[in-house]
Amino acid sequence: MALYRDEAYLAQPALDMVQRIRLYASSLMRYGKSPYIYPMWGLGELPQAFARLSAVYGGVYMLHQAVDKVVFGDDGNVCGVISGGMYAKCKAVVADPSYFPDRVEKRGRVVRAICILSHPVTPNGEKSSQIIIPQSQTGRKSDIYIFCCSYEHKVAANGKYIAIVSTTVETDVPFEELQLGIKLLGAVDEVIYDTYDLLAPTGGAYKNEVYVSESYDPTTHFETTSDDIMAMYKAITNKEIDMTKPIKMGEEE
Repeated sequence: MALYRDEAYLAQPALDMVQRIRLYASSLMRYGKSPYIYPMWGLGELPQAFARLSAVYGGVYMLHQAVDKVVFGDDGNVCGVISGGMYAKCKAVVADPSYFPDRVEKRGRVVRAICILSHPVTPNGEKSSQIIIPQSQTGRKSDIYIFCCSYEHKVAANGKYIAIVSTTVETDVPFEELQLGIKLLGAVDEVIYDTYDLLAPTGGAYKNEVYVSESYDPTTHFETTSDDIMAMYKAITNKEIDMTKPIKMGEEE
């Protein structure tokens, strides 16, 4: 419920844990039976919503455009991007690790299984849910994460559920490391496996007005991703995101 990723909290003051559990309880009362809210039509709706809002403020989205070159000015700072023979001026570049391999380092690997089911994961039949198998109960160094969404979120055919099982790779047989989590799902219609490097920015990741994000880690509740976004926002704007203040149309942020 507190979404800790290791056992360090056992030796820490209780206040942070109480606040995390309070957040869980308040989230549980927001919508339906689950505290984990997932966007309709999947995560792809988030960039689409951003694209629509960006257009209101004069932003332009260029889809399916490869980046041929990132251009730096005489002062060493980024000043533009070349794509398909077109040049776009900019004051900063925000990118994932694949665009700047010289500014990131490998910190492990992630193994993930996408499972298609014909039934819910939890006994009560919640349409979205999350299960975390603690490392202390499996003899591992890393937790195993299970996230489930469903046809109610318009991400699967009617009556179908999508479960994602993920963890940090610790052996030479990464797919086997997920089996404990997959067994909890019951009957699985189909499973798709994937592994990828976990890349994290080095000291030069926030340099020359270039801001490089981290790879997605094995967690499935997006807390670390949100932390990464807020850290980049502060580095770019030199101010914190105030999550308690809703942004209204027409307001500058």
